[in-house]
Amino acid sequence: MNRHVRTAALTAATAMALSAALAAPAVAAGPVAAPGGHAATERAVRAAVADGVPGVTVTVRRGHGTWAATAGVGDLKRGTPRSARDHYRIASISKTFVATVVLQLEAEARLSLDDTVEQWLPGAVRGNGHDGRRITIRQLLNHTSGIFDYLEDPGFQQTYMTAKGFLKHRFDEAAPEDMLAIAMRNEPYFEPGASFAYSNTNYLLAARVIEKVTGSDDYGDEIDRRIIAPLKLSSTSVPTRVTLPRPGSRAYSKLARTDTGPTYDVTELNPRLAYGSGQMVSSSADLNRFYSALLRGRLLPPEQLKEMKTTVPSSRDTSRYGLGLVDRKLGCGVHVWGHDGGIYGSNSDVVTSEDGRHSLAVNFNGDWSGSTDAIIEAEFCAK
Repeated sequence: MNRHVRTAALTAATAMALSAALAAPAVAAGPVAAPGGHAATERAVRAAVADGVPGVTVTVRRGHGTWAATAGVGDLKRGTPRSARDHYRIASISKTFVATVVLQLEAEARLSLDDTVEQWLPGAVRGNGHDGRRITIRQLLNHTSGIFDYLEDPGFQQTYMTAKGFLKHRFDEAAPEDMLAIAMRNEPYFEPGASFAYSNTNYLLAARVIEKVTGSDDYGDEIDRRIIAPLKLSSTSVPTRVTLPRPGSRAYSKLARTDTGPTYDVTELNPRLAYGSGQMVSSSADLNRFYSALLRGRLLPPEQLKEMKTTVPSSRDTSRYGLGLVDRKLGCGVHVWGHDGGIYGSNSDVVTSEDGRHSLAVNFNGDWSGSTDAIIEAEFCAK
């Protein structure tokens, strides 16, 4: 899931969260404090809580140093603070992991980005104008396939994105084929390659391609073997259980298109509904390590990293979309690479400089307010 879905379908803080906003963030330095000040970043973190986010955790990695800050609360009932070590659902940030595995398979000559979806998943993309014989793997990864996003189906939204629907169906068992069938009930957005439209269905299919190419029962096994284990990402997983690992904060949502009304605890849910588009769990430190390694060429050969960074215009004027990787131009002109992600009760963002030496990962445990953009701008643009 991503920001445009979150604001359309997943969008006040309690008095406890508001009182927490009055306190400065708790700052935790790593073994070697990152050089340079972070006063503007601290102010932006504090502002997010003042805006209504229950709690924020952010970690910065610069060179060999790290810096972290938290603000607000991780549990509205108990008033316990957030932790810099919190696990959280990273939603669409998962797409970068999936795209990295696909590109590794290309580097191994086990597939081509110009292969059609039909070659690997015969008959999977058919109906109402969809045709997998005309869509390439590259078009899945850069969202130029035109395939309908199953999250935008009215029936899916009614079942899973309203308060009544979510509370009834949050633990539903649904196969990827069920989500794909929902997408195929709708017409494509455009002819393959004609434009850009962010679609979570693209990465459901990309995950299925990984399974078909490798013979794995689950695409998550390949992410674990190829990325998580080599980088020693001890807080990162492709989970099937409904709970979050510890340490972790509670996740909160309004489950409505408003920032008022009841606040629901949505921490427990079945992440398999998101599948390759947003199933994963991680931490800020792990995300910084992953994106830093990716941009520094530790996970992909130069040719594949260049392909990943070859972008197309996206739906946002300030960013362009590569293969599971976003090139974002900040207000000060600085370019950073990364991805954002939003799922029930969790709003996350991670970016890194092109050389991989300066990274930031941030998470809000509420999905209706606050700006991760402001925190990123403060870190990379403040003088």
